[in-house]
Amino acid sequence: MQNTILNHRSIRKFKADTIPGDMLERILLSGSRASTTGNMQVYSMVVTSKAEIKDKLWEAHFKQDMVKQAPVIITFCADFNRFNKWCTQRNASPGYDNFLSFFTAAIDSLLAAQNVAIAAEAEGLGICYLGTTTYMTQRIADILELPRFVVPVTTLVMGYPDETPPLTDRLPLGAVVHYEKYIDYSSVDIDKLYLEKENLETTRKLLEVNKKETLAQIFTDNRYAKKDNVAFSQSLLAFLEKQGFMNNM
Repeated sequence: MQNTILNHRSIRKFKADTIPGDMLERILLSGSRASTTGNMQVYSMVVTSKAEIKDKLWEAHFKQDMVKQAPVIITFCADFNRFNKWCTQRNASPGYDNFLSFFTAAIDSLLAAQNVAIAAEAEGLGICYLGTTTYMTQRIADILELPRFVVPVTTLVMGYPDETPPLTDRLPLGAVVHYEKYIDYSSVDIDKLYLEKENLETTRKLLEVNKKETLAQIFTDNRYAKKDNVAFSQSLLAFLEKQGFMNNM
């Protein structure tokens, strides 16, 4: 299992082969065994394989071809709908219509998603996370008919890989690990920690194509610009309010 984790790579091209039902069930069961807040399991996994629904999800996910290619799409949702109904039917009064509850359920859903990803790769499948999920919550909710108190958090495409891309670069462990207390980064630390990433051949090509001076500018100006972050934040917050998670008084 350790080798599987260390060799993780995002797969964006898939074969047409279907995933056997027993394999898919094992993978989903692995997701259900993830750690969860208070053993509430306030998440849901919406498994999509029908072409007509995948086509709609493809549109929602900015027309990324892997959404159509992959035989299975799993949308992981923060879900207090089921738990709220259980509480109500058992003469208990749920108080989970607030942002903390959404955040709790979002954590649960992401833990389940990572378990599913690891289990899928252990079975020889490939996966890729779709960050577009939180950009298009309303559209995805409409497609999947998500009720109140259910919010899509992330999506995995899953299937047999039709490519073997190189491992994606990662920052050195010292960039993300702090012992005992958080040690803030000096300018020297930043230069050292990002040195290898900034000197990759792939980085050089990116700078040429995007006509930028630094790799950081590609993130701030192109990939995740402030205006887009603000716009998607506004739409996400509006959707959270619609779904019942913004009663914070």
